[in-house]
Amino acid sequence: MSVVPKVLVFAGSSRQDSLNKQLARLAAKRIEALGGVATFVDLKDYPCPLFDEDIETQGVPENVLKLRELLADHQALIIASPEYNGFITPLLKNTLDWLSRPYEDTPGLALYSGKWAALVSASPGGLGGIRAMPLAQQLLANLGLIVLPQPMSLSKAHTAFDETGTFIEEANSKKLDALCQRLVDILARVKD
Repeated sequence: MSVVPKVLVFAGSSRQDSLNKQLARLAAKRIEALGGVATFVDLKDYPCPLFDEDIETQGVPENVLKLRELLADHQALIIASPEYNGFITPLLKNTLDWLSRPYEDTPGLALYSGKWAALVSASPGGLGGIRAMPLAQQLLANLGLIVLPQPMSLSKAHTAFDETGTFIEEANSKKLDALCQRLVDILARVKD
């Protein structure tokens, strides 16, 4: 019997009307439609201080502990990575850094070990956030995640969604479905 794939999904943006958050929500829906279990997390609901070992020695922030628990309960991540000046966002980097730290009996990076990750990115520009993608892929690989090749970039994202949050163009739906299907298929074959 195969394992039901569990995927944690979030965007590296806390802005309410973030295009990447919209893309992440849609990815979570697609994972569910393809037979997986998806948990969408809005990082705005889990504010964390800028990583600082002095803060860490006083006690790991409560929201970091909540995110750690969520990550531990999932086999994979889908991250919608915005591009800020050709780089990943400080929010995304800070979140991943906090989750990489040792805690109690769990060594550093252990929460990431053996997990899969898929990347998507949305931008109102013509490049769709592709300049930050290699940097996000490198960071995730450095953390010990297995990064699915061929991420999805969505250019002109401000015109890509309808009022219900789904894609207007079928081509975008097919790209996201293909990425989500590859992730679900891999996870269904991998044992916990």
